[in-house]
Amino acid sequence: MAHTAGAALQLGVEDKKLEAVWEFRSSELFSTKERAALEVAVAGAAQPNEVTDDLFAELKRHWNEGEIVEIVAVISMFGFMNRWNDTMATPLEEEPIHVGEKHLAKSGWRVGKHEQ
Repeated sequence: MAHTAGAALQLGVEDKKLEAVWEFRSSELFSTKERAALEVAVAGAAQPNEVTDDLFAELKRHWNEGEIVEIVAVISMFGFMNRWNDTMATPLEEEPIHVGEKHLAKSGWRVGKHEQ
């Protein structure tokens, strides 16, 4: 999560938007298009997978086929990486720890077993 947050900041996502990501359903900072992608991301990360036909239909209202493939690929890749790193207790580098503490801790993020 901290690596993803750092990448989002590098790609131009504003601090306040990153810090509000867990309130995406109600925050005015997120568009309907972004909410559709984030709903699929949350549902796709759940175990078992909770993506429904309705969620996917909403995604199709806002994104084209190529974009949907990319969204699902990123969800899948980070799902794998998060499970791998959590199982292996992979230590986090300084930068993602700093990003997590600054931007994600308010939502419950902790470095936990990934401390160097």
